[in-house]
Amino acid sequence: MPADPARRNERSRRAILAAALELLAETGYADLTVERIAARAGVGKQTIYRWWRGKGAVILDALVDAATAGDGSVPDTGDVAADLRALIRATVAEFADPRLSATTRAITIETLSDDALAEQARDRLLRPQLDAVRSRLEAGRRVGQVRPDVDLDQVVELLFGPIYHRWLLRTGPLTEAYADGVVDLALAAITPAGLRQG
Repeated sequence: MPADPARRNERSRRAILAAALELLAETGYADLTVERIAARAGVGKQTIYRWWRGKGAVILDALVDAATAGDGSVPDTGDVAADLRALIRATVAEFADPRLSATTRAITIETLSDDALAEQARDRLLRPQLDAVRSRLEAGRRVGQVRPDVDLDQVVELLFGPIYHRWLLRTGPLTEAYADGVVDLALAAITPAGLRQG
């Protein structure tokens, strides 16, 4: 009985994405090549180019694949302030990690000259994460922990925009204290007056 081409293709795709992430961890983005990914995955270079335009697209798919392995939701402990604090601390830690940061910076650079890759990065990687935070804020609003009149999309930008700005321009260190400061400022803007402390 002949092998199922769809199964074989999926097996090859998974091998390519796994190889890309392994090599990314070992060598970093700058030294990563399609040739190395193909050799590690045990496929021909032409197989990769049949499915992706280049290494940026392969890495993006690998990152999306890894990001969607879990359910993608923001934990809900019942305390929106605590949940946002944990989330933003984890986000800042990712941006502060030299290896992860180098990959994110390289992908960001590629998206500046590749509109299709930029759309994919926004819609497949970034948007689901931001939507998950918005959903957590909506849950907080339903229980009275978030003001009913605030624009939740702006709140999401208020949480992540400063981190991205500091990371991109290297204007200061990315620390837990910085993460907590960002959350404190956001909470000051979104917490109903009756729940504000001090």
